[in-house]
Amino acid sequence: MLQKLITIATVIAGCTTSAVAWGAAGHEIAATIAQIHLHPSVMPTMCAVLNYTSINPNEPQCHLAPPSTWADRLRFRMRWSAPLHYIGSKDDYPSQTCAFPGAHGWEGKQGGNVLGAIRNATNILEDSVYYSKEGKTSALQYDLANEALKFLIHFMGDMHMPLHLTGRDRGGNSDKVLFNGRQTNLHSLWDGLLIAKALRSVPQKYSRPLPSPKIEYALRGTIYDSYVRMIMWEGVLGKWQTQIPEWLECPAPRSRSLSLSFPLSFSSFWQQALFLWDRVMGVMDDTDDDLICPYHWAQPIHALNCEIVWPKALDEPPYNNSRLDGASPHSHQDCASPAVELAQFDKAGHYVGGAKGGPYLELDTPEYSGAISRQWIVEKLLAQAGIRLAGVLNYLFADIEDPEEAKLWSQGLRVDF
Repeated sequence: MLQKLITIATVIAGCTTSAVAWGAAGHEIAATIAQIHLHPSVMPTMCAVLNYTSINPNEPQCHLAPPSTWADRLRFRMRWSAPLHYIGSKDDYPSQTCAFPGAHGWEGKQGGNVLGAIRNATNILEDSVYYSKEGKTSALQYDLANEALKFLIHFMGDMHMPLHLTGRDRGGNSDKVLFNGRQTNLHSLWDGLLIAKALRSVPQKYSRPLPSPKIEYALRGTIYDSYVRMIMWEGVLGKWQTQIPEWLECPAPRSRSLSLSFPLSFSSFWQQALFLWDRVMGVMDDTDDDLICPYHWAQPIHALNCEIVWPKALDEPPYNNSRLDGASPHSHQDCASPAVELAQFDKAGHYVGGAKGGPYLELDTPEYSGAISRQWIVEKLLAQAGIRLAGVLNYLFADIEDPEEAKLWSQGLRVDF
């Protein structure tokens, strides 16, 4: 019997240009971890909001993983949403300086970034839950909730990719590097290559089912199932178990009151949401409250850009002249499925994609990719994304009447296996 699994936070991979963070595998892994941690009452409500059978007709059992990549699959129809996948500070220049945001504030439109998008999606869903309980849910509100929920699942994954918290060199897209002697860029390396290489190195023992029905139920027979089992067994239920309550903490409560309402124009509701956000919330700190705090959660993730993500050697000869110019902000190579992402590596875990070139900095080294692997940095980020997403979803949708039971779940002390 697995013990003390955190199940709620609060009361509670052919590639195309994209503007998102983790590749398909990363988003699906984070969403799978989130599903493992959901209160039992949450999935039926969420699956109804997602209208799951209509978006996944070939997969009858409802899962969070497939909707987690929805915002990427429809990106060419939603170009206005591109800035919502990332955030950048005007004073930020890793690895030399990490400012979040710094004296001159954020780049772009106020609130039009991943932190503001998480807050907006949460607010829309809060309104939806309220109207549903009052028996006043309209077709438009249902559609708003459906889209907001898919955005929320995706944006919580985006926020946990460090290079989507910095605007330098388009989040590393402009910085050519080598991986196993093959050319890529810093953003793509973090977006999917580190995860794909890790999938090739999962111990075989994790290919067998674990004594946890809840973990097994959340898996879908994918290429990353063993990786999720390993993260759960050795990370969430192992080395990070005592840290997880800290992952879910938010600062002291702020004064915040916001209820978004929309005219009957479904196609532009996110633009309307951002407009209202600018007028009502003002500064970015107000994305946070005592239950959901994307800015607070993102700060240590952003700090990783100076600690390990951005190599100092990229600012030194001969590698400081290897940048690309002219592409759109934060665009990168995003593979269509986890299987395509994994196919970039041979069975020995060596990257075989990309052309050779240079001189570019080699990052498939013990000092760089080796250190990231040994410290379980990517795995921890994926686990944090999943557990925090579960916390937000449980806060929104969990049906818990007993105050003592709610307290146990809110403190992450509920044993559910």
